[in-house]
Amino acid sequence: MSAEPSPTRTAALHPDRLLPADPGTRAIARRLYAEIRALPIISPHGHTDPRWFATNEPFSDPASLLLTPDHYLTRMLYSQGVPLEALGVAPEGARGAPGEPRAIWRTFAERYHLFRGTPSRLWLDWVLAEVFGAEIPLSAANAERAYERISERLAEPAFRPRALFERFGIEVLATTESPLDTLEPHAAIRESGWPGRVITAYRPDPVVDPETPGFLRHLERFGTLTDIDPFSWRGYLAAHRARRAFFASFGATSTDHGHPTARTADLEERAAEALFERVVHGARSKTLASADAEAFRAQMLTEMARMSLEDGLVMQLHPGACRNHNTALFRRFGANIGADIPRPTDYVEALRPLLARFGNEGALTLIVFTLDESSYSRELAPLAGHYPALKLGPAWWFHDSPEGLMRFRERTTETAGFYNTVGFNDDTRAFLSIPARHDAARRIDCAFLARLVAEHRLPEEEAVQVARDLAYRLPKQAYRL
Repeated sequence: MSAEPSPTRTAALHPDRLLPADPGTRAIARRLYAEIRALPIISPHGHTDPRWFATNEPFSDPASLLLTPDHYLTRMLYSQGVPLEALGVAPEGARGAPGEPRAIWRTFAERYHLFRGTPSRLWLDWVLAEVFGAEIPLSAANAERAYERISERLAEPAFRPRALFERFGIEVLATTESPLDTLEPHAAIRESGWPGRVITAYRPDPVVDPETPGFLRHLERFGTLTDIDPFSWRGYLAAHRARRAFFASFGATSTDHGHPTARTADLEERAAEALFERVVHGARSKTLASADAEAFRAQMLTEMARMSLEDGLVMQLHPGACRNHNTALFRRFGANIGADIPRPTDYVEALRPLLARFGNEGALTLIVFTLDESSYSRELAPLAGHYPALKLGPAWWFHDSPEGLMRFRERTTETAGFYNTVGFNDDTRAFLSIPARHDAARRIDCAFLARLVAEHRLPEEEAVQVARDLAYRLPKQAYRL
């Protein structure tokens, strides 16, 4: 508990938040921000639930909407000794969320001070104040009032998922699904006649990573969905092509690959086929060698690039996370509970096989993200500043923060420029935080550009154009939207 409770304020955010402290530079940033603040949101990669927009049912309560699904919040609270069950996170196999929503919310409010200085606090204050008109900061003193106010708003038609989508100015929102997903919510959205553009993205990890639990079962399902034998190398690749085409029919313009490393390979067909056979045999006999699993993931990135040249889907690579680091929590609660930790990642040698094969292809777009900030200026910016196929994804996950976003611009712009990057994407499960995150990114970009203008390194009229490009045109162009 906080020794000094924060005073409760009415719903108001400072208009100059995240803008430079220097008055002259801040004035430039204000002018730049005024040009882009109301631009539509392009959200080309994320993990929101398409069922929200398919059914358009009211969100149930403040805790299950704002707290329980957000691993940024649950990991911080867990680190301070709060059991995950007290935050509404249910163990795998349990029926329903544990705890009563109002009690869960009170637990959260009493510990809101733990988020001081974090991007989560920035986003949450925005959601509370701008979306719901609730008091900020949240505290034990106003927890009940905030809960009641948010609950009342969630019961109103204006706070249903589709209405909020339109209110937030979202032009397009991409969700992310497994190749084993039937995409029924996306079909329901299409059939409803609602004009909101919610598309999918192809995330093949469950049938690409042999170390995924249930890998063989996933391959069997893969074959059932495609009516193609996925246990032969050529059949396996054909099944991917079939599912990619199915996803594209529901608006997909991209694939996404969450590999442990950025390693790629470019094997001859016979060697790739032999590797695939070893992987399947190893999975069946439970003798899979980790070296074979890594080699297979590496080869599949190159195969996915080959397919992208055929069907035009943009590739995204999100490497460098040590997944499920807390083994005990993983066993009890499963994946995505916030125990994933960044680790060092090599890109120069890891990407070389793929780039040697396809890096000079202007028709391919490979967007690379990193959790290893040390690679920005040393590896990623020089690579993106050379290869036509390679673009840099924005600061991601642990670095989707004011300082992280600024470091990204500072360490990549001089070598890769602005136009070998793809603007911003929010990569979130927390739907209501999407406009808050985009607003923060726009403010940081304006702060960076204002400094260039103030130092007479960029004319202000050009800075305006760059700000517009980063906020809107570049993500739309990069993801072929």
